[in-house]
Order: sequence, then C-alpha cells, then structure tokens
Amino acid sequence: MFLVGGTFLAFLLIGAPVAFAIGLSGFVFFVNSDVMPLSIGVQKIANVSQSFPLLAVPFFVLAGHLMNESGITDRLFKFSNVTVSWMAGGLAQVSIILSTLMGGISGSAVADAAMEARVLGPKMTENGYSKGFSAAVIALSSLITATIPPSIGLILYGYVGNVSIGKLFLAGIVPGILMMTVLMVTAYVISKKRNYVSEGARIPTFREFLCAVVDAKWALLFPVLLIATIRGGVFTPSEVGAFAVVYAAAVGFFGHRELTFDGIKTAFGDALTDLGMIMLIILMSGMVGFAITFLQVPQSVSGALLAGLSDPTVIVGVILIILFVSGLFVESTVLVLLLTPIFVPIIKQLGVDPVHFGILMMTIVTLGSMTPPVGVAMFTVCAIMNVKIESYVRESLPFLAAIFVLVFALLLLPDVVLFLPRLAF
Repeated sequence: MFLVGGTFLAFLLIGAPVAFAIGLSGFVFFVNSDVMPLSIGVQKIANVSQSFPLLAVPFFVLAGHLMNESGITDRLFKFSNVTVSWMAGGLAQVSIILSTLMGGISGSAVADAAMEARVLGPKMTENGYSKGFSAAVIALSSLITATIPPSIGLILYGYVGNVSIGKLFLAGIVPGILMMTVLMVTAYVISKKRNYVSEGARIPTFREFLCAVVDAKWALLFPVLLIATIRGGVFTPSEVGAFAVVYAAAVGFFGHRELTFDGIKTAFGDALTDLGMIMLIILMSGMVGFAITFLQVPQSVSGALLAGLSDPTVIVGVILIILFVSGLFVESTVLVLLLTPIFVPIIKQLGVDPVHFGILMMTIVTLGSMTPPVGVAMFTVCAIMNVKIESYVRESLPFLAAIFVLVFALLLLPDVVLFLPRLAF
C-alpha cells in the first residue's frame, strides 16, 4: 500500500491531473502484484461505471446548469436579497442564504462559490465590505452545499459506502440549516462591529416578502419535491435526478420562459466539462478501491485506531481530524472515493451510524476546498475577486471557528443529524 500511496502523492506533487494520479497508482498495484493480473484492474474500471445509483451524478449536474440558464438562480438571489439584506452585514447574509438555497440546485460548493463571487463580490466591495471578508463569506458559505440535498458528495459517499442516499439527503437538511445559522450569526457579529450596514436598509413588508416568495416559487419548491418524491417512494435517488432535469427544463420553458436553445447548449457544454472531470476520477478510483480492499487497509487502520482508543466518539473525532488534514491537500471527491471504503467499515464496527458519519465526513472534506494550500473554492473566489490569499485566510478564521464548533456539536449529538431520517424511514 505504501507503493500505491507513494505513487499517488508523487504524481500530485509534480502537478499531474488527479484522475491520472489515481489511475496510475492503481496501475502500479496491479503491475507489481503476483496474484492479480492487470486485466482485473481494467475490469474494476468498467465495473465502477456499471452502477445505477451513480446515474444521479450526471443528472443532478446537468439539472444544476439548466436551472442556472432558466432564471432560477436570479430569482433565488432576489428572494435572498429581500429577506435578509436589511440586517447588519446584509449582503453577507444574502450570500449565506443564497448558498443554502443553491445547495438544493447546484449540489456543488465550487460552482456555488464561483457564481456568488461574480454576482455578489463586486456589490459587497462597493458597499464598503473588505475584500477579504467578502471572499471569506462567499467561499465558506458554499460549504452548506456539502450537506443540503442534492449534494454530489453525499451521492458518492452513499454509492461507495453502500449507505442509503435517501437517508443521507434527509440527514443533511438540519445540519445544513444549522450551518447557515452559525455562519449568519458570525457574519452579523463581525458586521455589527465594523458597521457593515447598507444605506436605506429596512425590514421588508409582508407584501414584499410574499412577492419574493411567489417570484421564486419554482426554485423554492424543488428541494421539497426532491425529498418528498424520494421519501414517498415515487423515485429512487437516480430517478429523481432525471426528474430534476425535466423539472429544470419545464420551469425554464413554461414557468419563467427564459430557457433558450442557446441556453440548453451552454448547460450541456458546462455539464459535460464538469462530468468529464468527475467521472474520470470515479472510474480511475475503481482500481485503487479494489487495492485498498485487497490489501485489507480498513482492517489495518481499524486495528491501529482501536488498539489505543476505546471511546467511539473519540475515534470518530480522530478520523475527522485525519480527514481534515487530508482535505487540506486532496480534493474532496477523491477523498470520498478513496477513504470511504476504509473508514465506513471502522465506524460500523464501533456502532456509529454511517449516515451520521457521512454528514460529518462530507462537511470536513469539503471544508478543504475553502482552506489553504490547495482549496479550489478559495482560489476560485480569490481569483474572481482579486483578493490576496493572506487577507482571505485572516478574515476566514472566525467562520472556521464557528464551523468547527458546529461539527463538534453534531459529533456529540447524533440525534440532531438522524432525527429526520428516523422520522421518515
């Protein structure tokens, strides 16, 4: 396993694409194995693609891009602006609310952060918000998409760990709302101290709020339909992804009348670009996943952890620390595909619910996208807004502290995460 891991890290260090680093490290395992022919490795790549639950990924990615082209994103922004822009740090609050709502649309933290950096970033700096604060709020609020359904990460975790995706979707709602709350409180406290208040800001009237709700009704209805159809047994998670594509197209054509043929071409082009990267990583992980299982890595790691520790909560806490450190250097999708087969058997052996662990894991590994040294969402937002990394890091510390406190609370209080899945299933 050291040879496989060393090969993977070596290719990452020289700047090779992640998919090739994974594939070549898996290839090294089969080339150096005396009992496993290389043809088995090729079969494992093919086997990964033959998965019905995995169909949810391309469907939801395409649905997210179609919704961007159908006017849903603009209406969500207007709704968020009406409801919270009157508060201290109004535009920061808009970013956090928008991330929560977009979590049910894009399912991608990086896509959400990039969109908000373009739309909200200039407005925040124009209204006196510091660039570092603006970038930190936008990037870190996109973490909410890690748990709010239809999170792409939760789909992959459920697929690799053989965990119910429907339960994961339901389990992510309360943590997502709590994440929104703690980030809003943190932004409010900082903004109040710095006097980040928009001129002429006022609480909206009931009529203004109602108009915003009606205008964004199709966007607000989608997450509700998503959960209701899965819980009601109408669709499987894969089928509801196909439903999301049809829903986005129907809203664009008939509800908002903004979706054009050019918009469809743009959505398909963007979706294909995203999927090319995601699916190549997933396919290449088939060989490495098999190597991890064959070499009994989960059993070795489990033995090492269980030998010195006995409390399940402490062990899960140690695993989360390992995941956070790994997330600082490796993209979240890769970590989910590579480490889920290692850690899920361990936490099951401890009696920890894999749904509870999945929510914590996705939050922690996605956080790596917002932190140095290789945070994709961080670099994306800072590049779009022309923000220095050191300024971003300094302003992000209060938000990171709030996130860690919330994760620690969710670790100690599993019933908060598991309340909705138990109620529904």
